[in-house]
Order: sequence, then C-alpha cells, then structure tokens
Amino acid sequence: MNNQLVKFAIIGFGRIGKRHAEMIYSNPNSELVAVVDINDNEIKAASSLYKNINVANTIEALKNQDLEIDVLNVCTPNYLHAEHCIEGLQNDWHAVCEKPMDIDSKKCKQVIELEKIKNKQVFCVLQNRFSPPSLWLKSIVEDDKLGKIHFIKVNCFWNRGESYFTESDWKGNLQKDGGPLYTQFSHFIDLLYWLFGDLEILNANFSQRKFNEIIEFEDTGTFQFKTKNKTLGSFNYSIAVFKENLESSIMIIGEKGTVKVGGQYMNKVEFCNIENYTLPNIQTVNPPNNYGQYKGSAANHSFVIEGVINAIQKNENKLPNSSEGKAVVQLIENVYKFRQA
Repeated sequence: MNNQLVKFAIIGFGRIGKRHAEMIYSNPNSELVAVVDINDNEIKAASSLYKNINVANTIEALKNQDLEIDVLNVCTPNYLHAEHCIEGLQNDWHAVCEKPMDIDSKKCKQVIELEKIKNKQVFCVLQNRFSPPSLWLKSIVEDDKLGKIHFIKVNCFWNRGESYFTESDWKGNLQKDGGPLYTQFSHFIDLLYWLFGDLEILNANFSQRKFNEIIEFEDTGTFQFKTKNKTLGSFNYSIAVFKENLESSIMIIGEKGTVKVGGQYMNKVEFCNIENYTLPNIQTVNPPNNYGQYKGSAANHSFVIEGVINAIQKNENKLPNSSEGKAVVQLIENVYKFRQA
C-alpha cells in the first residue's frame, strides 16, 4: 500500500488500549479510525480524546459502519485475545495482539490457521525485545561471546495492590486472567524464548501470600527449566512486593563471562565481565508504562506501531509473529501444569 496512511481500530479502551491510541495518533503514517469497547464510559472517553473517530460496542457493529480499516489492535482481557484476533481476520484486517496472545494455546493455533487462510498478519506485542539492553543481550548470545552457558537466572519482583484486582472484572480470575506469568511476566518469558529457544520446564512451585480470597491463583512462584543446550535456569517471580516494583533481572553465567541486566524493568546492564570484551555504550531505555497506581514494562509500544506500519507499507516485518506468541503461551501452560501436580 506504499505510503498511504495505515488505518487502525482498537478493541478494548482500557489502560493499554489508551496507550495504543496515543502511539497510533502520534505516528504521522497512521490513522486512528475507530475504538470498540463494551463499556459506554470508555466509548465516551475515546470520543472525547479523539474527535473524529468512530465508536462501537462490538466488532460486528464496527463492521456495519463500513469503514476502511487495515489493522485491529486487540487490547481486551487476556482470555479474549485470540477470539478478537479471529474476528479481525474474518473481516480481512491484520491484527495487533497485546500480550499474552491468549491463555489457551489451542485458540492461538486457530488464529495462526486463519491468518494463513486470509493471507493477513498477526503482530504480537512483545515489546521488551526493543529495549537496548535486550538487544545487547541478544547480540552477545548470538555472537557466542559468553561461550558455553552454564546457568541462567531470572528474577521478577513487582508490586500490585488489592485495588488492581478488585477494580477489575477479570484480573485475578483464573479463567480470564490466567495468572502472573500471563499478565505481568510474559514479556520476560518471551525474552528467554527469544534468547535461548524453547525450554523444558522441569518443576514449578506456587504460593499465595498476599491476596488470599482476592485472586484465584498464586502471587508468588518459581520454576526451573532447561534450554535445548541443556543449560539449567530458574525463574523467580512475585507480585507481592511491598509498595513498588523491585526488580526485573536476568543473569547469564558462561564459560567466557558473566552478565546481568537488571533494574526494575531489565533496563540497565548491572554487571558485565566477558573475556577480551569491552561493554559498548547502550542507549537509554524508555521509561516504564505508568498506569497511576502501578507501573508496567518499558514504554516501547511506539516500536510496535512503527513495525506494523513498515510491515504493511514496505513488507518489512521485524515484529514477533503469531507462532512466537503461541510459543510463549505454551511455555506458560507448561509451567502451570504443575499447579495440579
């Protein structure tokens, strides 16, 4: 479509939907055409923020408006992601799917199958790949700077308050939310997958220490894994940290060096000791998404929207695809199998 504006519609105008809208609206090569939400208050908010957009309560109602739409951005609750991607594809729209791709890999498979039939693209929002420390990690792993890797450790220790769950009709619900590995920490599982490929989940343990009777799953957990090269690793996480997010970090111990990327959001190189290697200057990381009562991962959604535009206008797709999104969901499913063990 060359240099024509890429026309976006958003379904789900909550916190993350609003973030998508900001990025679409601010990009000179895109146009925000419509917003869909079942909540009339969110529809009013969208109409107030963006004067010339169309609004609807359902995708069917949006379709009946006979608008020119290229991409549907799916920003609804976790359990609806695949369903809404499928609705978009059925209308011959591309789709941008917020993380996780869903909480059921079978539904992700249905998306992939329809994507091929419709000859459209589903772009998965796994935007932590765009952070400079993540790109640096990817380069030293691919260039074998660390040699044989001996051990990997990921820590994700965040804060979520009770209101985060009580003010939502889906967060904290096992069948709609799925758990912290889907909602809070899928980005960091994706980084493991991006760096090391598929993982074998060896064991997992879960605990609920803070949110008794408020949520239907753990607030704290740990699991151990093995990479395809037989490297052992551990992933430790909690959303029960006092007052504010503490840490998101990854440490890699190899035969030729040790590195750690840390900070609250894997936003800085904290340690680098590699044989015959000098750490380059690494660009500043975007600040975290600020949602008022809590903060999320780095605000990299601008890279996602720009990537979608390049894929459609120039056929240059560098974004995570639906198969990668499904792989992350499958990894989380494999961890959560130990809930019943």
